[in-house]
Amino acid sequence: MMTMTQKILAAHAGQKTVAAGQLISAKLDLMLANDITAPVSINEFDKAGFSVADKDKIALVLDHFTPNKDIKAAEQCKCVRGFAERFGIKNFFDVGRMGIEHALLPEAGLVLPGDLVIGADSHTCTYGALGAFSTGVGSTDLAAGMATGEGWFKVPSALKFVLKNKPAGHISGKDIILHIIGKIGVDGALYKSMEFFGDGIKYLGIDDRFTIANMAIEAGAKNGIFPADETTIEYIRGRSDRAYTVYEADADAVYDAVYEIDLSRLRPTVSFPHLPENTKTIDEIGDIKIDQVVIGSCTNGHITDLRAAAEVFKNEKVKEGVRVIIIPATNTIYLEALREGLIEIFVNAGAVVSTPTCGPCLGGHMGILASGERAVSTTNRNFVGRMGHVNSEVYLASPYVAAMSAVRGRIYNGKN
Repeated sequence: MMTMTQKILAAHAGQKTVAAGQLISAKLDLMLANDITAPVSINEFDKAGFSVADKDKIALVLDHFTPNKDIKAAEQCKCVRGFAERFGIKNFFDVGRMGIEHALLPEAGLVLPGDLVIGADSHTCTYGALGAFSTGVGSTDLAAGMATGEGWFKVPSALKFVLKNKPAGHISGKDIILHIIGKIGVDGALYKSMEFFGDGIKYLGIDDRFTIANMAIEAGAKNGIFPADETTIEYIRGRSDRAYTVYEADADAVYDAVYEIDLSRLRPTVSFPHLPENTKTIDEIGDIKIDQVVIGSCTNGHITDLRAAAEVFKNEKVKEGVRVIIIPATNTIYLEALREGLIEIFVNAGAVVSTPTCGPCLGGHMGILASGERAVSTTNRNFVGRMGHVNSEVYLASPYVAAMSAVRGRIYNGKN
């Protein structure tokens, strides 16, 4: 009677079964931190006099304020570099071999189906797209994990999302997850596992699944997870020689609620300020002028996202008065976009292209908003002040809607 998540937790806890609400200690396959969260972990780690349990199960990615935006950011990265050197952390990603952590680690073959992963970053839930259990933790929990190789968890109950039918035109993973969050709210899955099923999954590429799992946290979920199918296995092929296990939910698994989503009936969806749950379909949107568009992030910086934007930009120009920032999620994606001519399309259209970085998503750098400015962004959060001034506004959308908005100077509503 276990869900996918519960089966993974049971296996890593060395137990035959676990139940919702049970407290367990489980062995970890991977622990992640970045240039903001790792220094906190390292400080606590060193204060306790710990040593690393398994250096090959730690990944440190410098991506938030990197390339460094100021002296404080430089000091944080220096701290992480020193720790990586001290303990021989081979999965250390710095400028030149970096990427946004949640796109980079799957690409590097560091996460496989059935893995148990924790990260000192809330969007660690992204890896559920590969059939892994992955979740965000605090920096002190991460320090304990690096020292012991284990983490403690309260086993979550689950919500079942049945995705039905082929998605309608221009419907991406971003539209699907925004629709779901709009339906259940930002606390609709609080400390629960969001588990995805249905025939509609076969129409979703791995990048769409990454996007959906990435934003499970925006519904308050402990994790999001997809079954590992042929699409999953094709993605991981050649990325790692490590053994993995595919877990499937029991037929009699218990769910707190079941939601059916007919993908063929969805419309492109935009999340209005200042919560991801404030969603409207494009035909419900009026005339809203914008100042900036950001296409990228761990949510939507994949190659398929860039292709979707390039399809719009190849015969269009960015509207005068609008700034467009394109951020490929990893160097590999950047190079693929370069080979396909996408970078040239973006620059010719009037956009700028950045090295991989979280940058503006968290109000870090590379596109901060001033008071009164509005941005359409493919990122994952639109809280007050998320991308700059507290009086700025962020509208979340897919790469297609973001690009269509950029050439119009207004949020695309299907008419303008």
